[in-house]
Amino acid sequence: MKSFSSRASRAPLRRLLLGAVAICFASGPGWFAGPAQAQGYFIPGQPPAGRAAPHPAARPQAVQTPPIGIPDQQAEPPIQVPMPPVPDLPPLPKGPSPPAAVIGVIAVPDVMRVSLAAQQVDRIIGERRAKLNADAQAEQNVWRSMQQALANDRAKLSPEQMRAREKALQDRITNATKTLRSRDRIIQEATQVAINAINANLLAVIRQVAESRNINLVMPRQGTILNTPEFDLTEQVVAVFNKLMPTIEIAPDGVSPLTALAPPTTAPVVAAPAAAAHITAPPPAKK
Repeated sequence: MKSFSSRASRAPLRRLLLGAVAICFASGPGWFAGPAQAQGYFIPGQPPAGRAAPHPAARPQAVQTPPIGIPDQQAEPPIQVPMPPVPDLPPLPKGPSPPAAVIGVIAVPDVMRVSLAAQQVDRIIGERRAKLNADAQAEQNVWRSMQQALANDRAKLSPEQMRAREKALQDRITNATKTLRSRDRIIQEATQVAINAINANLLAVIRQVAESRNINLVMPRQGTILNTPEFDLTEQVVAVFNKLMPTIEIAPDGVSPLTALAPPTTAPVVAAPAAAAHITAPPPAKK
């Protein structure tokens, strides 16, 4: 009976430990990688230089199964619904015609690869993620050591001592996981704020270069089949962009940049009314 109760008390702790370790190891070394370069034109580091991408086999693969009671729809022909007739609308009043198109093309990925600001973001964020991954690995080693020590001392500990040791391990796992996730979120926030600043300045430079050459339509070079070098704005945009934004300000490590962007939560202090406003009227004169 004692063996069964001891085994039952260990079950929640074992599930918590295995669950926490599974969270950290299921995605391989990139558990904290996050979508750092998933939005906008941020190109450097796919993966960043000096860091290998997580092996695909390290990520859990979800098994796709059709819902119960619904047959496999791949074997059936696709449903084709006829389009309704196009309505005949009255014409709109005539408006001004657009100007003749003066076209330019640009390779934004090429601009971002040589952008000094983008390279700075890639280097600094890469260092912070490497430190976070190293700290996570060290914390997992502590969990395993505590669990092994607990297993070795189990025979000579009283039930109260066992529960105290198990609770200490459980609390450490919970608190450390919360701290690591908070650090990961702050890194993602710092990355996104920096990427947004880069993209905003890049769009401004593209507009500036296009206007200087009387271009009113800029297209991505990747979407064109054939163009002459005179249409290409890439080199000029690179020169202007690196001169405008050679560096970028990134929030310090561990500090969320959103705190500086958030509006104040306290109401402004209102000055006290003048003392004269509190003067009462004099008493009526005696007759």
